[in-house]
Amino acid sequence: MTSTPMIINALGQLDNPNAPRSAEAAAQLNQSSEQLTVDARTLADARASGLTAVNITLGYTMGDLPPYEHTLHEIAVWDGIVRDHPADLLKVRTVADLHRAREEGRIGVVYGFQNAVAVGDDIGRVATFAELGVRVVQLTYNQANHIGDGSMAPANRGLSDFGRTVVEALNEHHLMVDLSHSGERTCLEAAALSRTPVSINHTGCRALADLPRNKTDEELRLVASRGGFVGIYFMPFLNLSGHATAADVVEHIDHAVNVCGEDHVGIGTDGPVTPIDDLDAYRADLAEHVALRRAAGVGAAGERDDTLPFVLDLRGVDQFRELIHLLEQRGYRSERIEKILGRNFLDYADRVWARTG
Repeated sequence: MTSTPMIINALGQLDNPNAPRSAEAAAQLNQSSEQLTVDARTLADARASGLTAVNITLGYTMGDLPPYEHTLHEIAVWDGIVRDHPADLLKVRTVADLHRAREEGRIGVVYGFQNAVAVGDDIGRVATFAELGVRVVQLTYNQANHIGDGSMAPANRGLSDFGRTVVEALNEHHLMVDLSHSGERTCLEAAALSRTPVSINHTGCRALADLPRNKTDEELRLVASRGGFVGIYFMPFLNLSGHATAADVVEHIDHAVNVCGEDHVGIGTDGPVTPIDDLDAYRADLAEHVALRRAAGVGAAGERDDTLPFVLDLRGVDQFRELIHLLEQRGYRSERIEKILGRNFLDYADRVWARTG
């Protein structure tokens, strides 16, 4: 390709994992937004990668923190981060903001949840989160919550009655209903119920790697058929060995395109642009982190002490350019690559956020 396309990461991070604060937090069960390091290297690497915008995770995901209060605090933390870097970052509320980020050479920051527990039993909180600029709400993490079952919940029960109310409220306020991490029935029921298109912002294809964090062809097809979006992650779950490669990423993208069509597939790497410099030290911390997740019951099948939560040969500032090169080698034309790298998420956002302010 002669020029870098718009690149929108449907789930990623803005962080320098090598900074002392971030490195120390990596072994903990819960990393708060205050422990992230958005420094000169973070911003320089994001710019150098060609990244236009990224959906970040903030708020309550797991653990014993007070979900609603913690989530409000995290939104305030990120508002501060964006405010402190006005030349580099732009809070994304609308599709126009995504275009503006690209035109002005800034990184668009999309606020998103990876668990909707913070809604509690007060459906009015959905409106509060929307007003504060949240644009993506993932219904569950790996475990079950009061909205539905996560991918590791053994009962696979689907949406609760309150969960249906939550989906309806998210529709009303034009927020993305993200079904990543959800159990199969929860995913299928939410996709069928939602009046607006839904997404699976970071996943793999279970037809290629039969693990709970990946989605079946039935789930992928239903989401796409209703105008939704599927983002493929750069995660170990793409290969049953736990050691996914760039070639695996391409295989999963290609399978998703074949199932969903080329207008509904993108990327949600689930990682930062800035790479970890000292992998040996990181591996030691990783073993501790995986053990903590297992003990807390929030881990996923396929996580092991030796499974890096990224693709070793598809990381750093060249990760998107390398993916473009591999897709070109696969025979993908530039128009299709542009869709996968960002255009499809942009168009999906336009279908969901159309009337948000």
